[in-house]
Amino acid sequence: MKQPILKIKNMHKTFPGVYALKGVEFDIFPGEVHALVGENGAGKSTLIKIMSGVYDFSEGEYEIEGKSANIQNPLDAINKGLSVIYQELNLVGSLSVAENVYFGRLPAKNGQVKWKELYSETKRYLEMVGLNVDPRLKVQYLSVAQQQLVEIAKAISLNSKVIIMDEPTSALSPKEIEYLFKVIRELSASSVGIVYVSHKLSEIFELSNRITVFRDGQRVGTVNTGDVGEQHLIMMMVGRELADMFPKHTPAIGDVMLDVKDLTTEKVSDITFNIRKGEIVGFSGLMGAGRTELTMALFGVDRHIRGTITIDGKKLAGASPNEARKSGLGLVPENRKEGGIFPGLSVLKNMTIVSLSYFTSGIHIHTGAERKSVQDMINSISIRTPSMEQLVSKLSGGNQQKVLLARWLLKKDLKLLIIDEPTRGIDVGAKAEIYEIMVKLADQGLSILMVSSELPELLGVCDRIYVMKNGRITGEFNKSEASEELLLEKAIH
Repeated sequence: MKQPILKIKNMHKTFPGVYALKGVEFDIFPGEVHALVGENGAGKSTLIKIMSGVYDFSEGEYEIEGKSANIQNPLDAINKGLSVIYQELNLVGSLSVAENVYFGRLPAKNGQVKWKELYSETKRYLEMVGLNVDPRLKVQYLSVAQQQLVEIAKAISLNSKVIIMDEPTSALSPKEIEYLFKVIRELSASSVGIVYVSHKLSEIFELSNRITVFRDGQRVGTVNTGDVGEQHLIMMMVGRELADMFPKHTPAIGDVMLDVKDLTTEKVSDITFNIRKGEIVGFSGLMGAGRTELTMALFGVDRHIRGTITIDGKKLAGASPNEARKSGLGLVPENRKEGGIFPGLSVLKNMTIVSLSYFTSGIHIHTGAERKSVQDMINSISIRTPSMEQLVSKLSGGNQQKVLLARWLLKKDLKLLIIDEPTRGIDVGAKAEIYEIMVKLADQGLSILMVSSELPELLGVCDRIYVMKNGRITGEFNKSEASEELLLEKAIH
């Protein structure tokens, strides 16, 4: 019988006041793609950090190829054949692609870097992952998707026996995802073990041989992928059945709330569309189609060359975020960590930052009223936090997203909420909750513009869907006529 490359037995890990892992078992065989799934906070990240030498463990056994791993630190893990590609990329922007791929191990002779060898070797690994860029180019000039592929090239260059991929497709386009899957299959065919962590169940079923499910720091079970269906897997993950991922939505569509005509910036051209009161309107398209750039134009971040934006019958006076806010627009951005949350501030301060005027008289903040409004919102949309004083950065991705939603819902004059990638990096249970919140808000009359790379959620939540390509709208579909095939066709052709 084949021996696992890596084996975890009866693993326990505690932090002050928290039992993060309880008797966990996990293994991976040569050439296997073993998916690791579970809600945020289930213990997946803790296990990854133990395997990669970031954390030690309180109790248990950790073996690599049948011997005690005895990993002291991340470099030790790399030397023993284990690489991790984290969702939060670990690259140095001011260094070249080649210097990042060979970081800490540049080929040298007599103290001099062998640049020609460095660039040619890096080029070889870049070709393996389908990335056609100059190895001398600084990483800061690459897109997030290209940086992700640099990380994978780096892992391959280390001749790793096990590569752990944490949400590797979160910033990739469908074409790039297809190529990544090809790379994973080639690595698997060459006996590399892949630990694949993702909230996208379609990817799990397409790629993996086995699936291990974590919940509340414990292993719920390990199953052969072919022996389990999506609903059963969801039930293992969340401990309950999600009868319907997408809630029923019978909108009472009102008058036009947002009317955009011929909007043009340096990044989008001749954009004309509308959204009615109580309507959820989606924007689909491939990476680089201009969807996020459209949200930036609507919210006044990007300068308008021409065109008009009318909100609730009144023309937007100028292109600025302040003007957009005053007109009743709110924005939950694509990247909540970089453009949304203030990680060093509490849940309370993150939530009230755009509605402080409701709680102030002169320079005095009425903290009682502020705290009551925040607590009411925490209860209303079920934000899981020990207290409103908790740092927002300590919350799970789903709860951080709810805080960003709450930030705008506290505004009494909110008319239209723009949500860019509402469920990126969020577990399946939290996704269902976010959809429920959005539908409930629309039923109450709020207009919602939703940008998403996930076609099933656009089809499941939206009343209408626009498709974009090259900064222009190329199609419009009602809920009844839209399909994944039609949306992709308009995005490509």
